[in-house]
Amino acid sequence: MTSDGLVASHGKGAHKMHADEADIDMSLVRRLLGAQFPQWADLSLTVVDSVGTSNAMYRLGADMVVRLPRIAGAANDVEKEHRWLPRLAPTLPVAVPAPLGNGSPAEGYPWPWSVYRWLDGGNPSLGRLAAPGLLAADLAEFVAALQRIDPMDGPPVYRSEPLSARDAATRAAMAELDGMVDTEAAVAVWEAALRAPAWPGPAVWIHADLQPGNVLLDRGRLSAVIDFGCFGLGDPAVDVIATWYLLPAEARGVFRTALGVDDATWARGRGWALSIALMELRYYRVTHPAMAGIARQVIREVLLGHAGGG
Repeated sequence: MTSDGLVASHGKGAHKMHADEADIDMSLVRRLLGAQFPQWADLSLTVVDSVGTSNAMYRLGADMVVRLPRIAGAANDVEKEHRWLPRLAPTLPVAVPAPLGNGSPAEGYPWPWSVYRWLDGGNPSLGRLAAPGLLAADLAEFVAALQRIDPMDGPPVYRSEPLSARDAATRAAMAELDGMVDTEAAVAVWEAALRAPAWPGPAVWIHADLQPGNVLLDRGRLSAVIDFGCFGLGDPAVDVIATWYLLPAEARGVFRTALGVDDATWARGRGWALSIALMELRYYRVTHPAMAGIARQVIREVLLGHAGGG
């Protein structure tokens, strides 16, 4: 599994993006493997150069990846993924991470960590999609399959709050980024989302973080969805963010039609995409230029789409 395709290097460690981030390098990973998974300790190990921000990843041999949470919040997701991914996988149309080992805190590293099956593929780039219409249909099929899963005993999703609960933080991000984004247009999109009716049905399974670093493509088609740290039961509008994070304007209608997204859910989804991207841009504009670049692009697409009705 990788959140940035097959890009890997022999670097010693991973660049820090968070003030409270753990110290992680190849030596630590070797020690953890040697103590807890000695059967894999002699396999090759390479740093995965990932656009992701929650985990450091090291490719292990040809077909595994070691994933270590960078921060405490991500560490809380380890148990959830190990419990639920094997249950969800058989019902989904594309590959998802397959847990192979559940590591324990040790060697000065404070949190649980994981070994997963490696998933081949490359991350999408919004301007360089080979078959955007087909990808839109694939994404809708994945989201629909998630929503059909029995929600019994499912965990609450990371992004479970109503949009109104994000109002102050979203407006603060707009104010801080004034001059970098079209604040007037952003306010209009945000207030339209706040006015949209709430989801009237029960909570459904959602991934809640469908953006480039978390999906893999093979020859332009969706081949895997990864990093389920945010997933759980919530408003289906949260997964509509995929239309602005992953698809060009001309393919969004394919996704919307295939999934049967109503006007209120579409508006809330646009609001979620804007709010998430604004906060990502504010947080990562210095420490993670790649993530900040994705956030800028999403904001542009959201605002242009709102002006054009898409």
